[in-house]
Amino acid sequence: MLKPKTRWICEPVDVEKKEKLAEELSITPLVASLLVKRGIDSPEDARSFLFERELEFHDPFILLGMDIAVSRIKEAITNNEPILIFGDYDADGVTSTSVMMIALRELGANVQYYIPNRFTEGYGPNENAFRYAAENGVRLIITVDTGIAAVHEAQVAKELGLDLIITDHHEPGPELPEAIAIIHPKLEDSTYPFRELAGVGVAFKLAHALLGKVPEHLLEFAAIGTIADLVPLKDENRLIAKRGIRALQKSENHGLKALLKLAGTDLSTVNEETIGFALGPRINAAGRLDSADIAVELLLTEDANEAEAIAEEIDALNKERQAIVTEMAEEAIKEVEENFPIEENPVIVVGKAGWNAGVIGIVASKLVDRFYRPAIVLSYDEEKGLAKGSARSIAGFDLFQNLSTCREILPHFGGHPMAAGMTLKIEDVPLLRSRLNQLATEQLTEDDFIPVTKLDSEVDLRDVNLAAIEEMQMLAPFGMHNPKPRVLIKEANIAQIKKIGADQNHLKLMLEVQGNTLDGVGFGLGALVDEVSSHSKLAAIGELAINEWNNIRKPQIFLQDLAVQEWQLFDYRGLKRVEKLAGLVSNGKWILFNEKHAHKVAKDEIADTIFINSIEEAKALEISDQNIVLVDLPPSKEILLALIEGKTPARIYAHFHSEESDYFSTMPTREHFKWYYAFLTKKAPFDLKKYGDDLAKHRGWTRATIDFMSEVFLELDFINQNNGFITLNQVKNKKDLSESITYQQKQAHYALEGELLYSSVEQLKEKFDQMMHGSVNNEEAVEKWI
Repeated sequence: MLKPKTRWICEPVDVEKKEKLAEELSITPLVASLLVKRGIDSPEDARSFLFERELEFHDPFILLGMDIAVSRIKEAITNNEPILIFGDYDADGVTSTSVMMIALRELGANVQYYIPNRFTEGYGPNENAFRYAAENGVRLIITVDTGIAAVHEAQVAKELGLDLIITDHHEPGPELPEAIAIIHPKLEDSTYPFRELAGVGVAFKLAHALLGKVPEHLLEFAAIGTIADLVPLKDENRLIAKRGIRALQKSENHGLKALLKLAGTDLSTVNEETIGFALGPRINAAGRLDSADIAVELLLTEDANEAEAIAEEIDALNKERQAIVTEMAEEAIKEVEENFPIEENPVIVVGKAGWNAGVIGIVASKLVDRFYRPAIVLSYDEEKGLAKGSARSIAGFDLFQNLSTCREILPHFGGHPMAAGMTLKIEDVPLLRSRLNQLATEQLTEDDFIPVTKLDSEVDLRDVNLAAIEEMQMLAPFGMHNPKPRVLIKEANIAQIKKIGADQNHLKLMLEVQGNTLDGVGFGLGALVDEVSSHSKLAAIGELAINEWNNIRKPQIFLQDLAVQEWQLFDYRGLKRVEKLAGLVSNGKWILFNEKHAHKVAKDEIADTIFINSIEEAKALEISDQNIVLVDLPPSKEILLALIEGKTPARIYAHFHSEESDYFSTMPTREHFKWYYAFLTKKAPFDLKKYGDDLAKHRGWTRATIDFMSEVFLELDFINQNNGFITLNQVKNKKDLSESITYQQKQAHYALEGELLYSSVEQLKEKFDQMMHGSVNNEEAVEKWI
């Protein structure tokens, strides 16, 4: 048995809908199944999703307040009023700021931008910044990717005579700021058809409305912010991402080209993963460690040399950010384990002075990955007595809703169900921890704390081919609510499995089902090779892809997890040194039947060693759901049956050490005994010591065979032996060979070795299966086993 690392959830697909899509759209069953699982189950919706037919951007003026905002902005442009774009310091905020700056400059606006410093000002609009803007002649402020919670700041703007337009996408609170216009797709009375735009998506809509047409040249920025902010990639977000990626592949933007070059990425290969793992983190790094202004300047500059210099600065910040995250994550994990154990804390809340406030969100994500608990990581400013925090959650625990119940101790707070940011007094941190733990205790079950892997489809290897995998790319770009497809393969044979890589920490295998094969690679899964018997039926999950090597293209699966439902047999009968097993067996009970073999087991490496001397002891030993190592050969089938019958160990490691083997010596038949007895009737008295070897050589037997038959005859009183001389006794009663204890033991041991040491793995596993299922009684079971 091999338990998966997470709970695999693979809901059955509606077969009728799948078959209808496959037939009407002429697509493979695999892709049809993926569409249905995403809720795209009508041919019309599927065509729009796959082929972008009839899918266009919604009219921006459907958004509440858009007409007011456009009118006021155009008035400011006409009157040459200074306009301030107030942005945020993450990738969504940086691209939102860039989109608005470019659009307004094209319209001839007198425009500048302001992004608050994460460390000195914190998140969102602030009073000092607004007062500074007013002093410098600004009369119109437009927020992007922020502002929906700025109730106080909006009042300040009004008092200063500033007109405020808010564009945002974060969850609206119970009280909205007083602004001349709030452009937000999630407003309660909004009729906008799509509510899940990123901040840059809302800015893009405002640019669309201002320019009077879809700003295609801004799509590359909109795609970066949309994908980096992890909003659902459906409807308009999908359109932004898909068309934006195409624009990025042909980008003429000096900053993006310079950044991609440093990331080692060719423009033509840019996809959603490039944004998620190369562009997004680098753009974010500027605001995490320093000012986000340089990231905006990177996107706005028209000087290639300046772009290269800024890109190098940002890349260096990203490397510094990675080092800081590693160190902080280690400290945070230690803090959890030593002071806030997860057994007592369903929500992790940890904080420390000196932790970099720019990366606490990343560290919170790492804590969720490590412990699978909602996590809040706080940076303490002891001078001000404030804690600035970032939170990440798990399925089933809505951060925004639960934190909303703590608003009286969270003066600054906002976010989503799965992520949030906040500021509170350090003295209130224990209260926040206590409240959230209480809420989590009420809302979450034990199962909620087991990580979940949602799977798209169980696949038949017959359906996994190049055409199907190529067609899967029509579902891209992948992201939130349209994840890269994960598939399940069940009951597969293992045609090949081995460790690969310089450190042997990766896994390569070949799955086989009814003659159909599929190569698989599991990065970082090398240790599982020792956890999987090559004779087991394997379940595997992962992402399908195409492997191209030497102009040969083959389907493959990037493995993410493996599982074996049944108990497993590991065959180490040929291993010369049993101590080598110590490195291959995890959490095993080492069972010996003969204490003279105890020296074979290294006590310093193996803690749980058990000696079994009787059937009663074998019966009493609990081995179900455990790993057992059968170190040496049992003295009988009965004692092994008593150990196994009616129990189901997770794994059996079979070694069966034996000092001597009878199996390859001659097991005398009745004809052997008949000939030897006839020989003795002619030659007795016979000097066994002197002529035994000659007799064995003459017959082609071993000397041990001659000695064994002699011992059986002596035990049955057929002969007498004195100092090596054999004489015949007069046999009064006919006796059968089976009456000899020596003969019985030899025959049983011979059969035991044959069954345990020299059977095939398949035969041995079948025998163990029969024993586990149990029988009417031991005698019948042993007879059946033989």
